[in-house]
Amino acid sequence: MKTSPIAIFKEKRPVIISGPCSAETEEQVLETCTTIAKSGKVDILRAGIWKPRTRPNSFEGVGVEGLQWLKKAKEATGLPTAVEVANFNHVFEALKHGVDILWVGARTTVNPFSVQEIADALKGTDATVMIKNPVHADIELWTGALERLHGAGITKLGLIHRGFAQYGNSVYRNDPKWQLAIEMKRRFPEIPMVCDPSHICGKRDLLHAVSQQALDMDFDGLMLESHIDPSNALSDKDQQLTPKDLEIIIDNLVVRRPNISDEDLSQKLSMLRSQIDLIDDDLIKLLGERMKVAEEIGLVKREKGITILQTNRWEEIIEKASETGKLQGLSKNFMIRYLNAIHQESIEHQNEVMNRTELEKE
Repeated sequence: MKTSPIAIFKEKRPVIISGPCSAETEEQVLETCTTIAKSGKVDILRAGIWKPRTRPNSFEGVGVEGLQWLKKAKEATGLPTAVEVANFNHVFEALKHGVDILWVGARTTVNPFSVQEIADALKGTDATVMIKNPVHADIELWTGALERLHGAGITKLGLIHRGFAQYGNSVYRNDPKWQLAIEMKRRFPEIPMVCDPSHICGKRDLLHAVSQQALDMDFDGLMLESHIDPSNALSDKDQQLTPKDLEIIIDNLVVRRPNISDEDLSQKLSMLRSQIDLIDDDLIKLLGERMKVAEEIGLVKREKGITILQTNRWEEIIEKASETGKLQGLSKNFMIRYLNAIHQESIEHQNEVMNRTELEKE
């Protein structure tokens, strides 16, 4: 390999990581990897060697034997390789077999003990490590995992956004919660961020839209699972692409510039952004005024012995605001999230003023 894996992200955008969800057989790994490599559109090969499954008796990966197959794929294509590791032994075996990139999976990132075990195993190495977001929406766990690895002397680091577990029906397998990935990009702008649309979507027909959205938000790369025969895959068959379909998705992505060089365009965007800033200032002032009114309501409730939470009133607000928002082109889901945030802040303000009144009485 002519360049270090992490350096690829400085040379190309987007970097495409692809390969089977799970290594199943030597033939499957080699055929999938050599086929997608021939397209010239894939930069890094991936394959699951150890598969953490929710329930026992599911396919949990072929283990160390699969590393030999991935090594052969690397030799055949000249492309670097990446696998998920979850403990000390995984790290040892992956590095022993020449794997170029290790990634920490979502189920591991959620456990600081496991992350620390991996960090300790990597001390003294020059490994490249990418960290997936934790399975649930906790940005501090994601940050903490990054800090633990950096504390072990690992400097070639990357982040993978694969969405977050959710309850109830949704179009996505894992909720993207884009704002959390954007916050990690804000905190660590120098660290490459890759989106994993396969795990966000859980099904093929959404992959292009999510991939495009990630690129529009200036993600550095995409991790898209591919399989020579997805319908017969031993894991996650609905989200894996054939090599041909992978090529079609990549060809149809629009890669926009993260920076502006055209002076007229820059001036126009600057003007529009100034308008956004003014509107945001007005919104913040209005929210401040709203909280002052909420505090007055809290005092009235305190004097009359009324509970802070009035369920019927809250349902009326949601219904009315959702209809008003619809007229302004705002989705109901956004309005509910927005109103919930305001409602929680209002309750806290009312609690604070009621408690303060009690203290003043004492």
